[in-house]
Amino acid sequence: MILGVGIDLVEVGRIRDSLERLGERFARRILCPAEYDYCFDHKDPSTHVAARFAAKEAVSKAFGTGIGTEIGWLDIEVVRLANGSNQVQLHGLGALLFQRRSARMVHLNLTHTAQYASAVAILES
Repeated sequence: MILGVGIDLVEVGRIRDSLERLGERFARRILCPAEYDYCFDHKDPSTHVAARFAAKEAVSKAFGTGIGTEIGWLDIEVVRLANGSNQVQLHGLGALLFQRRSARMVHLNLTHTAQYASAVAILES
């Protein structure tokens, strides 16, 4: 059974501007350490950071909370698998919320172009 669906669309330029203005402080605020390493291993990390920003927003919307007091940026991690697909790993408040919702799985799909990054998340019981 589907408990929630979340979607988000981010302008890559907005993330690029934030990275240029706030630098590592911005990136470390929204990315888990492995996500940071993955994104900044690319020539232009902004598209990858934007995709993870969108993913975290989409996951939080699937929970029905948005990013805030019930779930934060670092409670949601996008893990890239060897086959190139992504999965969600929840930490801290995210793991507690997952348990409280009696969820079984979070499905995630990401896509990005040079201008936009988008994510869809489905919370399943």
